[in-house]
Amino acid sequence: MTRHAAIRAEIEARILSGALRPGDKLPSEAELVSAHGVARMTASRALADLVAAGLVVRRRKAGSFVAAPRAEEALLGIPDLRATIGPGHRHAVLSRALRAATAEDRARLGALPGGARVLALRVRHEAGGVAMALEDRLISLHAVPEARAEIFANSPPGSWLLDRVPWTEAEHRISAITADAETAGLLGLAPGAACLVLDRRSFRGAEAVTAVRLTYPGDRHAFTGRSRPLREAPQPGIRDA
Repeated sequence: MTRHAAIRAEIEARILSGALRPGDKLPSEAELVSAHGVARMTASRALADLVAAGLVVRRRKAGSFVAAPRAEEALLGIPDLRATIGPGHRHAVLSRALRAATAEDRARLGALPGGARVLALRVRHEAGGVAMALEDRLISLHAVPEARAEIFANSPPGSWLLDRVPWTEAEHRISAITADAETAGLLGLAPGAACLVLDRRSFRGAEAVTAVRLTYPGDRHAFTGRSRPLREAPQPGIRDA
């Protein structure tokens, strides 16, 4: 067995046994080099093989993490809103506030430690100069302390979080509302217009990461999906080369 294959097999065994769980951080390339006495290219290839197998995800500037199982990922996926809205997407941060978590913040996010602080954001998403969604988001600064200094000029908050923070579980709730005067004004709607609302909380283990409410104009969006049966599991003893 080659050196990179041996490193991959060791990490894979720990993932499949449950010793490493979804969201757990893996050793860096430098740590693997030190632990196994291999070249950095060898360590990098081992991690790349685990990514290709769907067992590991790599987050820019954050590292490598155990991936959620594919069936769970399909059910609890968190799409990048930029891709959902499509070409011409732009975002504008309408408000940004750092504060001690209020009772309402705790109700939205779930379990927070005593004295926790949050970052509260309101963001409007547009395409072609037309408002497509209103984002009201809370980020736990206990879970994501680096968000304290981020102004989200280049990436909207959801995209920024997906790039940097692994998540292991998400809750979703979809509802319909009629727009109040403030929401209607921000989305360019008539008061009382129909809107679709997605409320989502995401977690890393038991730790709350973020809670977001996305309000979509009802006449500008349609949500569709297609699914297939899960692929037949491989037979015991048969593995990809």
